[in-house]
Amino acid sequence: MTVKSDLEKAIAQAKAAQGSYATFASATDDPVSKQMFQQMEKDMKRHVDQLSGRLDYVNMNNSLNQQQQQAQAKKESPKLQ
Repeated sequence: MTVKSDLEKAIAQAKAAQGSYATFASATDDPVSKQMFQQMEKDMKRHVDQLSGRLDYVNMNNSLNQQQQQAQAKKESPKLQ
């Protein structure tokens, strides 16, 4: 497991939770519960933003990741004869 894949999984899970909280907020008539779910949705957006920022940083600045991407690109490009 790499940091990049961990971040990608965490982003996906946080987005799923964010969507669930939005759905719960829309579905309830209880104002206290609605407010709680709306706040939780905002919190998850903050999590997604923070995780996405870190993933962007890793993608741009991680030399190991860049080396892996270059090696993968070499494997995928057709060999010239």
